[in-house]
Amino acid sequence: MQIIVLGGAGDMASRAVEDLAGAPGVERVTIADWNVGAAREIAAGLGDQPAMVDVRQVDARDHAALVEAMRGYDVAASGLGPFYLYEPPLVRAALEAGVDYASICDEWQAARTVLDDLDAPAREKGVTVITGLGTSPGISNVGVAYLSAGMDTVKRAHVYVYQPLDAGGGEAVVRHMLHIISGQVAVWREGKSQMVPACSEEQLVEFPRFGPIKVWNMGHSEPETLPRTMPDLEEASFYMGFGSGSNLFIRPARWGLFKRPAILNAVARFFTWLEQATSSGDPELGAVRVDVWGIEAGAEVHRMACGIGQMREVTGLSLSIGAQMLARKDLLVDAGGVYAPEACLEPGAFLTALREKGMQAYTDLAMAEPIV
Repeated sequence: MQIIVLGGAGDMASRAVEDLAGAPGVERVTIADWNVGAAREIAAGLGDQPAMVDVRQVDARDHAALVEAMRGYDVAASGLGPFYLYEPPLVRAALEAGVDYASICDEWQAARTVLDDLDAPAREKGVTVITGLGTSPGISNVGVAYLSAGMDTVKRAHVYVYQPLDAGGGEAVVRHMLHIISGQVAVWREGKSQMVPACSEEQLVEFPRFGPIKVWNMGHSEPETLPRTMPDLEEASFYMGFGSGSNLFIRPARWGLFKRPAILNAVARFFTWLEQATSSGDPELGAVRVDVWGIEAGAEVHRMACGIGQMREVTGLSLSIGAQMLARKDLLVDAGGVYAPEACLEPGAFLTALREKGMQAYTDLAMAEPIV
């Protein structure tokens, strides 16, 4: 397998690079990034790994350069955001290059665009695209598919994420956060897509290890993709909370301040600086919880899965595992097209691969009952 990782010098994609470099069957990993200096440092640190790791400078705004960079690889894996800007152009470049593509894209607008506009061209070219292959979306979607197995009808699916403000990720993550808490966001209610203001709904949700945390509705892609795979789904929602300090962002977001580019840029730079200046060690752990309700053997059932982990670790490993499954064609689908993870990845195989890398999911909040 030869895999090019777009944005591979970034925080989460670099973890995918590290894992791919030591993965069985991977012969070459190319770190494609504008920041060649950082990419070379990463490559130098992986010189003892089985795969050859090399570097290529790529400008994501240059379509021709992207196409040329991707040609000849088995998979192009992407951690390059913001995804509302880059996901559709990257998918178009992969289609032109004739290369399968996977990304950690987590924004509903980008997911809707590539699913609606680029699925038919991907099918025509026989190229497989998996969009939303990180922690959430990604593991969360696969978790919904796993929990719903055996249900006659899947009625509701809720994804809850706790991501502390000191979870790491740098400026790209801060910009993403400000984007998903601003403006109108997609939800799936009463069996149809609806738009509601971000952060207009809140819940108090119990997470493993961390206990009850306040969460708000935000603009992730699970409500956009899950109903496409589960036609009877009546409701799909995504909620996230940041714990201590949440109101520093939630209140201004409700006022609409982050819709102004100048303010968003200034806030992103300030909080990135603050995080770096006050960091005392490794990024803090976060948590994910997935709840699914449905009908099984005529009775209503509810199932839950949860887990904890560092954002970089879990997201990067998810992208790596998914990219390898895509390269091997270890998929539930035979035809090319644009898919969310729940539509094309076998849940048990994916979750087992995560478990083998130390990412365990559980069916109870005490984390005493492993999911696989």
